[in-house]
Amino acid sequence: MVKVEEPYLQLIRDILDHGNFKGDRTGTGTKSLFGYQMRFDLSQGFPLLTTKKVPFGLIKSELLWFLHGDTNIQFLLQHKNHIWDEWAFENWVKSPEYQGPDMTDFGLRSQTDADFNELYQQEKKAFCQRIVSDDDFAAKYGNLGDVYGAQWRRWQTRNHDTIDQIQDVINTIKTNPDSRRMIVTAWNPEDVPSAALPPCHTLFQFYVVNGKLSCQLYQRSGDVFLGVPFNIASYALLTSLIARETGLEVGEFVHTLGDAHIYSNHFEQVQEQLTRTPQDAPQLWLNPAKKHLADFTMEDIKVTDYDPAPAIKAPVAV
Repeated sequence: MVKVEEPYLQLIRDILDHGNFKGDRTGTGTKSLFGYQMRFDLSQGFPLLTTKKVPFGLIKSELLWFLHGDTNIQFLLQHKNHIWDEWAFENWVKSPEYQGPDMTDFGLRSQTDADFNELYQQEKKAFCQRIVSDDDFAAKYGNLGDVYGAQWRRWQTRNHDTIDQIQDVINTIKTNPDSRRMIVTAWNPEDVPSAALPPCHTLFQFYVVNGKLSCQLYQRSGDVFLGVPFNIASYALLTSLIARETGLEVGEFVHTLGDAHIYSNHFEQVQEQLTRTPQDAPQLWLNPAKKHLADFTMEDIKVTDYDPAPAIKAPVAV
């Protein structure tokens, strides 16, 4: 079997060998390259890293959340996915209804003050539990606004209509597969100044040839150690699901990165990862009884023959 993660490992090597030292909004510092491209042949296996364990359950629950057009973290928390907690929790502690301990500058203080970090984690855990158990509270404080699910499925037009970009792409693939306009965008210049974190994976495009569906993602910014492995697997899964709905085989996932960076506090971790030998790629299993995106649940999506090395812990730069 082909070691499908090799393009990713080469990205790490290239950044370490040729990257530029740059500052960043978090104050951590990075080494980065600009304009990098990786290609993954999805017919050769599913590109879930084997040189460290990547939690596939988080990937598929987040992607289903996007595809449902959901922007409320309740679905994610019901599936033990905490990727998007921070933004909703920040909205809660800044609201007039919040009567708990002062969480001013909680993002920075939680990383530098051990006592505060413990308090912060307790408050966030209580918040997440309430989001899961209290639908009214979740409706008010679990919604993140126009994040990917809304942008993909309910893009707001200047005429106050909505566009379902995913459905439009599916329809075009079925009726005009040679189109060069099969694009979904999440980047809205109007929203960027007010967004807590503007979309990182900004635009993706589909391409059909010889009965195979390929997808190219343009990602403006990529945390190579922590984030990019998730992005690779998520868009490989998205390509596979769209291929299933449109009756096509999978082709390539092409991952184009703007600023591809390794944070300075991840250098030791990537060096450790490079000492590991990649294993054969796992295989993606999609329930053969399901065809439409809307019908897929967590149980309908699995990876088989996945035998990764242990996870490597690293701090998140916020």
